Amino acid sequence: MEELKRLYNLIPVCPEVLGGLLTPRPPAERIGDRVQTRNGIDVTEQFKRGAELALAIAIDKNCLCALLKAKSPSCGYGEIYDGTFTRTLVNGVGVTSELLLQHNIQIYTEKNVQDLIQHNSDD
Repeated sequence: MEELKRLYNLIPVCPEVLGGLLTPRPPAERIGDRVQTRNGIDVTEQFKRGAELALAIAIDKNCLCALLKAKSPSCGYGEIYDGTFTRTLVNGVGVTSELLLQHNIQIYTEKNVQDLIQHNSDD
């Protein structure tokens, strides 16, 4: 984390909280274009709202990349849970990751944070 702080201006954001969800909250998974909790509650609108607010912050702060949480229905990149709540992973991206990518913001997760550090070192 210290290396990231040295290389980048870090802006902590949680799209799910921005979207109005509480902490802690029940597990949720992406099922196609929808997001549902394990209890079957549709939280798609909260996830979309949070993604839009996260994008607005990213644009306002001139972010070129984002470090997000792997496998998350909001922030996952490359793999996310399949919507069955069985811990099965499928290829995909979270709601926020998808929106940021559409706006040419490069995504990193804790799984490839070293690539993010190297990216800055190469500049």
